[in-house]
Amino acid sequence: MQKQNYQLMLENEIKALGGRRPRLLLHSCCGPCSTYVLEYLSRCFDITVFYYNPNIYPAEEFFHRVSEQRRLIDEMFPDGSVGFCEDGFDDTEFYNAVKGAESLPEGGERCFRCYRLRLGKTAQTARRLGFEYFTTTLSISPHKNADALNAIGGELAEQYGVKYLFSDFKKKNGYKRSCELSERYGIYRQDYCGCVFSMREAEQRRALKTEQRQKEN
Repeated sequence: MQKQNYQLMLENEIKALGGRRPRLLLHSCCGPCSTYVLEYLSRCFDITVFYYNPNIYPAEEFFHRVSEQRRLIDEMFPDGSVGFCEDGFDDTEFYNAVKGAESLPEGGERCFRCYRLRLGKTAQTARRLGFEYFTTTLSISPHKNADALNAIGGELAEQYGVKYLFSDFKKKNGYKRSCELSERYGIYRQDYCGCVFSMREAEQRRALKTEQRQKEN
């Protein structure tokens, strides 16, 4: 099966707009991941950033990321051309979604369930509020599975009758640009994806590196 070129699909979709600016509901996982995506897509779409991330742990981390997301939008778009909406924080939705997959490693089935949860709420909200498109910033991360994200997005588009903007934002140096923009705006950059399971894995990786350095010295 031939691998899809999601960047080319995105470019073709934008070209087909012919200068028209549709409304896009952009799910964002955090400020740093949204930097380049906003820079890129704001040229072609009227964007509202949708912050729905019940996976984030602990609650203080969630509110810190929300604050940084709002600050980034205000500083990047002082004219108010990019909107923002938030669905609030209810981590029980995440734990219910990943029940039975808690012990699985990051990047697998547990993450795919989390993708579906967040993209599903984005698609529902896009339909309710009359957006023509929805998509997510998640594919900008080298650690996220773009094939899974786009497959889920495509399924949800059919289910809810809202177009999904196929994409792989890490392409064409998108991730590199997001790092540059994050540094420019001084955006807080976390060292784990967000959930308690990814936090524990990050802590284990740090402990292992520390142990290795101690052995080398």
